[in-house]
Amino acid sequence: MNPLEAALLGLLQGLTEFLPVSSSGHLVLAQALLGIQVPGVAFEVAVHVATLLAVLVVYRRRIVDLMRGLLTGDRDSAAYVGLLVVASVPAAAVGLTARPFFEGTFERPALAAGFLLLSGVLCWTIDLATRRQAAAGAVRERPSLLGAVAVGLAQALAILPGISRSGSTVAVGAGTGVDVVRMAEFSFLLSVPAIAGPALLMLVERNGASNGGEVLPLVVGFAAATVAGILAIHLFVRMLRSQHFRWFAYYCWLVGGAYLLAAAVAPGLR
Repeated sequence: MNPLEAALLGLLQGLTEFLPVSSSGHLVLAQALLGIQVPGVAFEVAVHVATLLAVLVVYRRRIVDLMRGLLTGDRDSAAYVGLLVVASVPAAAVGLTARPFFEGTFERPALAAGFLLLSGVLCWTIDLATRRQAAAGAVRERPSLLGAVAVGLAQALAILPGISRSGSTVAVGAGTGVDVVRMAEFSFLLSVPAIAGPALLMLVERNGASNGGEVLPLVVGFAAATVAGILAIHLFVRMLRSQHFRWFAYYCWLVGGAYLLAAAVAPGLR
């Protein structure tokens, strides 16, 4: 893999990880259409850590405030972190107990395309929520305990390729009455263990089992994914505030629908 290919893959990972268009769905479709393969576990871990870094950079002040609150015994900070822990449990439990099932779905690109259509519906729902909240005014700042459980279940469902993690969690949270921008913050902070866990698992399970490649492509891919991830988070929030989130729905419907039409003509794409 040359540096240009690494930059393109890092850019794709950083953008699709946080925008509500499903990074896993894009990878599955790209593999089916173009034969693109992720070049080894070292690169996978590098770009995952890069997207984790993007969250830490964008929300560094919020994270510092939460850590300071935990150390000083602030109840609001402890409650917020507790909700993040509760919301993290379903995906962790599903990922550890049903991995063979979920891994099998990654071999069915047409299924991923169909789930992209569902992600479009989720984006449309979020767009409606932003407009409804703008008109109503009064919204909650964070999920309730039951709301956190619901958000966690949505994140677990988003293990399926084509279902956006950010889109599903924000849609569910907004549906329970949480401010969409605050819910986006909760969703991105929730992504920290969701990204770190699989990356660590890859290192543990495949240690020494794959060729990491040269250092330069890893560095380039890491940098591209970090920058793209930071930009994607800011774009996500900006689209929420500008009430233009429906454009993500159009994109998901276009990509998912186009692939399903292509698969109907060429059965090999299914």
